[in-house]
Amino acid sequence: MSTEINTAELGEKIVKVLKTIFDPEIPVDIYELGLIYDVFVNEDYEVKILMTLTTPNCPVAETLPLEVEEKVKSLDMVKDAEVEITFDPPWSQELMSEEAKLELGML
Repeated sequence: MSTEINTAELGEKIVKVLKTIFDPEIPVDIYELGLIYDVFVNEDYEVKILMTLTTPNCPVAETLPLEVEEKVKSLDMVKDAEVEITFDPPWSQELMSEEAKLELGML
């Protein structure tokens, strides 16, 4: 039972960290942009993040996943973190949160 509470709590902490990482081309964090497809946490507190980039040739394709890994690993409860990049489905503006669309003047 306590494991579930911890993973939910950890999930929230991971989201908070993800919201501190910004796409350099768009002044919105990667979470609100919809670049994070999924976050998995197992009972050993190992985190796997499935994410995408705005384009396959994104200028931060090399550095952004590393930044995500490092920031998530810096959380006390996280033992390890791994980022997997996918372009299936490809990112589109529909994946952005209302907040991000508002920020970019799209609403």
